[in-house]
Amino acid sequence: MKCKLADVVSYISVKINTKDIGLEKYISTENMLPDKGGIILASSLPTTPKTNSFQVGDVLFSNIRTYFRKIWFAKFDGGVSNDVLVFRPKDDNVLSNQYLYYILSNEAFIQHTVTTAKGTKMPRGDKSAIMNYEFQLPPLPTQKKIAHILSTLDDKIELNHKMNQTLEQMTQALFKSWFVDFDPVKAKAKCSSEEELEAVAKELGISKEILELFPSEFEDSELGMIPKGWSVSTLENEFNIVMGQSPSGTSYNENNDGTIFFQGRRDFGRYYPNERVYTTEPKRLANEDDILLSVRAPVGDINIAIQECCIGRGLASLKHKSNAVGYSYFVIKNLRKFFDSYNTEGTVFGSVNQRTLKSMNTIFDDKIIVKYNLLIEPLFLQIKNNEQEIQTLQKTRDTLLPKLLSGEVEV
Repeated sequence: MKCKLADVVSYISVKINTKDIGLEKYISTENMLPDKGGIILASSLPTTPKTNSFQVGDVLFSNIRTYFRKIWFAKFDGGVSNDVLVFRPKDDNVLSNQYLYYILSNEAFIQHTVTTAKGTKMPRGDKSAIMNYEFQLPPLPTQKKIAHILSTLDDKIELNHKMNQTLEQMTQALFKSWFVDFDPVKAKAKCSSEEELEAVAKELGISKEILELFPSEFEDSELGMIPKGWSVSTLENEFNIVMGQSPSGTSYNENNDGTIFFQGRRDFGRYYPNERVYTTEPKRLANEDDILLSVRAPVGDINIAIQECCIGRGLASLKHKSNAVGYSYFVIKNLRKFFDSYNTEGTVFGSVNQRTLKSMNTIFDDKIIVKYNLLIEPLFLQIKNNEQEIQTLQKTRDTLLPKLLSGEVEV
């Protein structure tokens, strides 16, 4: 049968004390990822004493710029910002909550929210118009069959995301140990025999040969104490850097015509941005595996180019001159605190310019970079392979979704 959302769905506006939730239980439009990419950890909690609540099985939908397709099926209880709508079936015997998630994930619903939105600069979905959205509601057993098919794809996508998070944590831990905390230098300084070197290397999880590449003492530099013999340089000297430039708006299309174009952080998922818009007049290009850095509103979000692409003025591309993907990624990620200074509260439109970016400092040793790359590049390749599979699964799901909901494909 055909029905409206208002017939079977409610907006949830039950309040919860903000002090009763942590960052891991708070969802705002800022920590919801585009294109149904899930969520990441929130950067801060609201300053208000209360916020709207949600519970497991609710469907959360970012109501700002709904064309970003930020939607999430809740896996835990928590609180949301005012710009995140919480949907819940009125009767579980009439509408499955998982089926509701796929109704709201369907492109037809997204376009309905876009065309009925209010505002131009920061369009918001019209809550009344949203509830007037019409869709086919099959019997509950059919809903569950459809949801099972689609959720099987989503489960595999989420598994790959978790695998990539684990791989990044492993590679980031090694980067921090070697290039931030200088653990091998500190440990080596305490060694007075070959036997002790062997024991320390084992404790650090590296070979004795790698440990011997590190110095055993520090020296003063313009940035403070660094490993003796290491160099202080700038991103300009050590990285290939391209600042984005947006092509003509008339060159954009969604028909695979020309070069993939990324304007800024709104195109980012967890890793490797999803294809969104193409341009027939590319201005500035990033190469495959270049690090993409958001340089405008907000500054500091990073991603990796999965293939050659055109970058707009909201982005810069960077890669260490050794072509090391993982090392490049973590050097830029490690500058996050500096980038955050451009996103301070009250800043209307934070940005970092080319001169400032290129003048930023980095500490390095070429021999150590080579060894680090040998260890972690296979892991970064696995991250890339997982992400390519994710994007294939997403395309399959998004192709199948409207056909299942419309009954074009029977279950």
